[in-house]
Amino acid sequence: MFAVVKIAGQQFRVQEGDTLYVPRLAANNGDKVEFNEVLLVSSDGKLSLGADVKSIVKAEVLSNLIQGDKVIAYKQKRRKGFRKKHGHRTHYTKIKIDAIA
Repeated sequence: MFAVVKIAGQQFRVQEGDTLYVPRLAANNGDKVEFNEVLLVSSDGKLSLGADVKSIVKAEVLSNLIQGDKVIAYKQKRRKGFRKKHGHRTHYTKIKIDAIA
């Protein structure tokens, strides 16, 4: 059984027991969270989509803050002495899918 769920504007294919890195959620370690925006559910080879889906995905927050890889944006204009360097690390939350109900 799997489901496609929308979390923070992104779609994820999940099964029970999966661990995911999702965009940062406002939850603490050990909190239980529920995702109501389930787009598709497949159980026993039957697909349910759209308005037919009546499922909720339940998950537990394993780690509230995980930083992604550093991304550097560098700009330069030749012969002008213009250099600009910016970098950032995206924040993620690690969750474990407990149930698709």
